[in-house]
Amino acid sequence: MAQKPSIPKGTRDFSPLEMARRNYIFNTIQSVFSLYGFQQIETPAMENIDTLMGKYGEEGDKLLFRIQNSGEKATSAPEKGLRYDLTVPFARYVVQHRENIQFPFKRYQIQPVWRADRPQKGRYREFYQCDVDVIGTNSLVCELELIQIVEEVYRRLGINVCLHINNRKVLAGIAEIIGQPEKIIDITVAIDKLDKIGIENVNKELAEKGLPQEAIEALQPILHLSGTTADKLAALRTILASSEIGTQGVDELDQLFALIQGAELKLNIELDLCLARGLNYYTGAIFEVKALDVQMGSITGGGRYDNLTGIFGMPNVSGVGISFGADRIYDVLTELNLYPASLQSSTQLLFATFGQAELSYALNWAKTLREKNIAVEVYPEPTKMKKQMGYADTKQIPFVAIVGSDEMAQNKVMLKNMTSGEQKLVTIDELLAEVKS
Repeated sequence: MAQKPSIPKGTRDFSPLEMARRNYIFNTIQSVFSLYGFQQIETPAMENIDTLMGKYGEEGDKLLFRIQNSGEKATSAPEKGLRYDLTVPFARYVVQHRENIQFPFKRYQIQPVWRADRPQKGRYREFYQCDVDVIGTNSLVCELELIQIVEEVYRRLGINVCLHINNRKVLAGIAEIIGQPEKIIDITVAIDKLDKIGIENVNKELAEKGLPQEAIEALQPILHLSGTTADKLAALRTILASSEIGTQGVDELDQLFALIQGAELKLNIELDLCLARGLNYYTGAIFEVKALDVQMGSITGGGRYDNLTGIFGMPNVSGVGISFGADRIYDVLTELNLYPASLQSSTQLLFATFGQAELSYALNWAKTLREKNIAVEVYPEPTKMKKQMGYADTKQIPFVAIVGSDEMAQNKVMLKNMTSGEQKLVTIDELLAEVKS
């Protein structure tokens, strides 16, 4: 007996309906990216392993898919790996193609990434990211544009979200004033889990990473800061007064929130001092977006990186970007039932026939209608009408054109509206008007 086919854990097949929904997400996001002047690029699924290693922190390195045999002879030390995200390959792309790039360079990229993570709800081993980045400028206007993109994408998708903002310089300043600047990575990795594991477990993880108890205690008031954005910024300015880098972070947040206020955004925005983002390459503003009406974790995230290209030999080039998690957005839209009804079928009209002559007649009509940009199917064989109608029902095709000898004699078809059940004899021009209405 043949073994039942399967796919690797953390991956999925997508049905026609699922693909229609995914393309709705991709097209919505892509259209907003284009509004702001971003241009599309693509990079290979696999990168040289030294391009990927050391860019995502210790935890990220563990989740890299390494390629043991890439067409050459297998080696004990893999030389290639599947991309973990789209940002590091983008930085490599910028350096490699710097002679042909006009800075600031605004790019977007919609492609799959792979992580050897434990599969669970909303978390997959293969998933799509929709990245938008601008590189070659320090201007906070870029951060504002990314926030505006977030607002517009989720407005079009109909998802209520909250955008959380912090700054890695603030986090570096906090590490500095509690006397643990060398532990900045451990601190950010731990506090980034606050929402998931709670304050007690965060403190426990910090202790396990070697932070002394007095440093952990000094951290607590900062993690519990409350009030308005202005209140939090004022408190931070006092707390971080002795830290140059921390003060820079507060200044940047102050300027960014001033830009946000001037833009009169309707988006829910929160200054979240527990937001850290685990990736090591962030140096300035960091962002995370969460859906308000469903428990799903982060569905968009990103931030500023001042020297990612420096790793590849092109120092002092600042960039900022965000990534929309298409798969999590898909799950949110599914759970909230927010997909347009029009996605149920791409076919607008089905021809149903009784015989071979009628089938030839229908094929000619279909050709004419497709030239008018109407999506048409012709049932491929003149079988029982019940079966043909069942096909239309299953695919949720809104109109069926029935062709018999009487219809052919009048150079017409019997058009049935599958929603109302109404039937009427129509010419091709009348059919065209009816389907387009």
